[in-house]
Amino acid sequence: MKQPSARGTVSELVLGIITGVGPAQPALDGLPDAVDRAVVSTPDLLFDDDLQLALFCLYELHYSGIDGASTDWEWNPTLIGARGRISAAMEARIRQEVALGELPAAKSEAVAAELFRMTGEAGGPSMSRFVAKEATDQQLREFLINKSIYQLKEADPHTFAIPRLTGRAKAALVEIQADEYGGGRPARMHSALFAKTLRELDLDDTYGAYLDTTPAITLASSNLMSLFGLSRRLRGAAVGHLAVYEMTSSQPNRLYSRGFKRHGYSEEAREYFDEHVEADAVHEQIASRDMAGGLVESEPDLLEDVLFGAAAALYVDGLMTVQVMDAWAGGRTSLLHSAASPV
Repeated sequence: MKQPSARGTVSELVLGIITGVGPAQPALDGLPDAVDRAVVSTPDLLFDDDLQLALFCLYELHYSGIDGASTDWEWNPTLIGARGRISAAMEARIRQEVALGELPAAKSEAVAAELFRMTGEAGGPSMSRFVAKEATDQQLREFLINKSIYQLKEADPHTFAIPRLTGRAKAALVEIQADEYGGGRPARMHSALFAKTLRELDLDDTYGAYLDTTPAITLASSNLMSLFGLSRRLRGAAVGHLAVYEMTSSQPNRLYSRGFKRHGYSEEAREYFDEHVEADAVHEQIASRDMAGGLVESEPDLLEDVLFGAAAALYVDGLMTVQVMDAWAGGRTSLLHSAASPV
């Protein structure tokens, strides 16, 4: 991934350390205190550009890496410690806001029913309906730019959970992920289909190309997946998060495709969305009953974690949707004002 621009003290320290700008040891020595000060002083970590970018970059060391960053930094104890401090603060922030109701029985059908209830009752504005009926061409492009932060590596964060599961839940997760990765056909990978959509709209399909333009809450949505996927302790939350994504995908993608068709974009440009209409209609059953329900039946102690992961996904993505749509309603860009217009 192309090296992004720092957004504050912590991200500047992290990027300087991993890309070799200046002596590494003094920066490493100062990083823990800088992180602690930033975490304590931030008005809201989910909307903190500096901390979310720093966390995104620290997680990225476990994915494709960052240009100029040695692979040796992936398991550096000081960087892992800094990542842990920010991740813990982010988890605590979300747990303060996410309230779970009465827990269902630790049975597959009961878990699936609760997940369908949660997704069915999710409130807030609908991005998909707005895109289908009202979004301008410029807003379609901003929509894609915000989505590109995760969609160009779609499925990767949840894949980390595979070796942490067993039996029915593991088989279900592998089945879902195999489809996400195109069933062995590179051109059919969902990340590749999304990249094609970007190209059809003359946008940059390079992973991380728009990192400097996307706001903190967009990074937070992606960081949440890594927080869950990279922690065995939170494997239940990773499963709940993915289940919600699969269960809230089919109909919205039908509407997204309609919005792009309304602006005259080709079937090639809409293929990413159309693919998800069919695939995720099947995936939602596998994800809710076999993956989430199967995990809870085999490990009943993870019931609350599964539902927390689902609720966290709905909460953070809801915040992101509100911020983007509020900007559009006010006639503003949803992207960072400090960045040059990418379209």
